[in-house]
Amino acid sequence: MDRKTVLAIVLMLGVAIVPSFFFQPDPAPPEVPEVLQPASGGDPTTPTPAEAVATAEPAVSVEPTLDAEGPAQINEVAVVVTSPLYQYTFSSMGARLISAEMKRHLTFHTGDSGQALILPLESNFMDYRMVFGTDTLKFAEWNFEPSRTTLDVGGPQVPLTWVARRGAVSIHIEYEFNDDSYLFDVDVRVDGIGADAGYALIGMGPRMGRTEKDSIGDARSFSLTTRGRSLDNVKFSSLDPGEVEAVPGPFDWVSLRSKYFVSALLTIEEGQPRIGGAVATGRTREDRTAVEMDVVASLPAPGARFSHSVYVGPQEFRRLAAIGHDFEDVNPFGGFLRPVVSPFAKIVVKLLVWMHENLNLAYGWVLVTFGIAIRLVLWPLNQKAMRSQMGMQAVQPEIKAIQERLKSDPQRMQQEVMKVYKEHGVNPIGGCLPALIPMPIFFALFFVFQNSIELRGVPFFWLTDLAGPDPLYITPVVMAASMYALFKLGQIGVPPNPQTKMMLYVMPAMMLIFGIKFPAGLNVYYGVSNLASLPQQWFVAQERLKRAGKKLTDKT
Repeated sequence: MDRKTVLAIVLMLGVAIVPSFFFQPDPAPPEVPEVLQPASGGDPTTPTPAEAVATAEPAVSVEPTLDAEGPAQINEVAVVVTSPLYQYTFSSMGARLISAEMKRHLTFHTGDSGQALILPLESNFMDYRMVFGTDTLKFAEWNFEPSRTTLDVGGPQVPLTWVARRGAVSIHIEYEFNDDSYLFDVDVRVDGIGADAGYALIGMGPRMGRTEKDSIGDARSFSLTTRGRSLDNVKFSSLDPGEVEAVPGPFDWVSLRSKYFVSALLTIEEGQPRIGGAVATGRTREDRTAVEMDVVASLPAPGARFSHSVYVGPQEFRRLAAIGHDFEDVNPFGGFLRPVVSPFAKIVVKLLVWMHENLNLAYGWVLVTFGIAIRLVLWPLNQKAMRSQMGMQAVQPEIKAIQERLKSDPQRMQQEVMKVYKEHGVNPIGGCLPALIPMPIFFALFFVFQNSIELRGVPFFWLTDLAGPDPLYITPVVMAASMYALFKLGQIGVPPNPQTKMMLYVMPAMMLIFGIKFPAGLNVYYGVSNLASLPQQWFVAQERLKRAGKKLTDKT
């Protein structure tokens, strides 16, 4: 590998990886600006959802009869819905989701144990309000009667209904669950309101549960992500306390996500009105870390009725992709490099999941197999690149002579140099491109391991978590040592070069330092890939020595 190629790789590694180590993001009741527009047409006299939020009083009622019961008669009931995948807890006050536990995922947060609690207790997720003209109907002030207080979801399309009545006004809500999916449907109808059109305002947040050992790193990924014509992402840390940011719709979905889990509202059925927009407000920070954000989404409610779907669960690529509407983009691989990295990351995730499910391999062995397979596929290209480098070395004396002779005539010098390349069948960039081909895969894997729940908590030999650092530092040492061996073999039979010799030590040392923080699975892949490349490097080194020997024989 020549000096320019090595320098290019170093720069790319620095650009892609260094920010994730050293750049810390700036570390939240809202008044919403009047900027959101409804997703579909409605009564022109009805205000936009943002106007309704901004102007509605905390306890406005649509009719005097709505307050007839009074707070003294409230007897809140918790309704628990369980399936093999989850345990959701709803409050009878507003039928909102106040807690969500994942049965197949454990918490790694320091001081916690058991199942991952991805919506902490007293969440305001699915906090509904209906806006009619200048009046607001707050579901959280209504005590609903559920069809049952416990529900064991043992199959598809299992309903849970809620009813609340005050005088002539009644609210009917139905949730429909499936035992093999974190996605459930919501249908809401308000009767006796005396209005034909309005909007629903749906609260989200104010936080996701902290489930990871690296709680700061987990909190950095807390964000509001939406999909309309494009993907928009608002990190919790981007808003100061009290700062408001409006994201105009319409959206297919709007979500709050942590590093590995997501809670989302979706409007993806055919003919279903789309989410009109969302407003986020920063909240008070904890130790300068943003862990909360108030979010309100709007949804048209023609005829005082609206429907949508809810997903509360892990960011499993297969499940998200099966929902459609680019819901897998809720996990935006690549950060600021997303446009380049994300396509490769999606391909890599699909391949890893396919190998795990169809070859019946544990994810650790999937990475070993994947690293070897990539090197086998690239073997012909690497062979061509290495021989191109040998060709470049062979013509270097002639090139240097031309450069010295024609240094005062750069144009002619360039022509003569290209002529030499053509006569000897040498491609000056032939040695660089194949060496750079694996780099997108490496970058993709870096971000895949940072955010893919498929690898979270997966053990492999002494490694307890392929998505976390190696506690014994074995894999970073192997990765760095194998890189040194590759560079050393690459210098056999090559004329001495001080810069190349320096890189022999600098690159492995740099990767060792980075590798200590890398996910262990990434070190496994890269180390195996290096080891799988050693035989090819050795054969090419022998070929270089043979060519050099022939030249010496000819001269003697």
